[in-house]
Amino acid sequence: MKSPRITWISADDPPESFPNVEMASTTPNGLLASGGDLSEARLLHAYSHGIFPWFSEGQPILWWSPDPRCVIKPDNLHISRRLTRYFKNSGFEITFNRCFSDVLAGCSKRRIGQDSTWITDEMYGAYTNLHDNQWAHSIEVWRDGQLLGGLYGLAIDKVFFGESMFSDVTNASKAAMLGLCSILVANDFVLFDCQVESPHLLRMGAKLIPRHQMTEILSVSCASLVRCNAWPTSTLQLNDLNL
Repeated sequence: MKSPRITWISADDPPESFPNVEMASTTPNGLLASGGDLSEARLLHAYSHGIFPWFSEGQPILWWSPDPRCVIKPDNLHISRRLTRYFKNSGFEITFNRCFSDVLAGCSKRRIGQDSTWITDEMYGAYTNLHDNQWAHSIEVWRDGQLLGGLYGLAIDKVFFGESMFSDVTNASKAAMLGLCSILVANDFVLFDCQVESPHLLRMGAKLIPRHQMTEILSVSCASLVRCNAWPTSTLQLNDLNL
C-alpha cells in the first residue's frame, strides 16, 4: 500500500505547483496536497489537471485526485422508465445561473450524520468569484416558483466538473442532472466529472475510469481554458427534452 506523501503548497507558490497526480495517496484515496489558496488561477489549473479541493472547517485546504474517477458521458445519462414517467408529471422546471448563491446554500446544508458542511465560507467565496467570472454555473429545479433542488460546478472547455447537488424533494437533483446533460450534449461536452462514486450516480449511467485515463481526457479536452457561454436564459420544461 502506498504511504501518503502529502505535498504542502504555500499560498505564494504559483498555481501549477501541484505534484503529479500519480503521487496521490491510496489511503485516503486521492489525497494529493494541502495548503495553497482558492484563487481563480489555482482552481482552474487544479480542475483542468484532475485535482479538486475538499476540506472541512478548521482543516487546511486539501487537494484530491482519486483513482478511479467517477464520470458520466453526457449522452449516456440513464433515465429509467419509472423516472421518465415521474418527470413528465412532476411539474419541474429547470433554469441555469438564476440563483447561484441559493444553490450553494442548498448544497451547504448539513446532511444526516454529518457534523459540518464542507462548503466553508472560504469555499463559498471562491466559487462565487468563479461564478462571477463565468466559470462556475448553477442548475436550478423549480415547481410553482419554489426552488426544490439543484447542482453547481465548473465548465472548462469541454468538461463539466460537478461539485455538489441538493434535493429538497424526491428526484429534484436528478432533474438538475438531466437538464445539465441536455446542455452539455448540445454543446459537445465530452465529460461530466462526478468526482466520487455513489449508488445514485451509478444508476444514472456513471462509470469509473482509471485516473490516468481521466488525465488523458483532460489533457485534450481542457487544453485551453475556455468558458462555456451557451447557457439558456429561459426556463426549460422537462417535456421539452423528449423524455
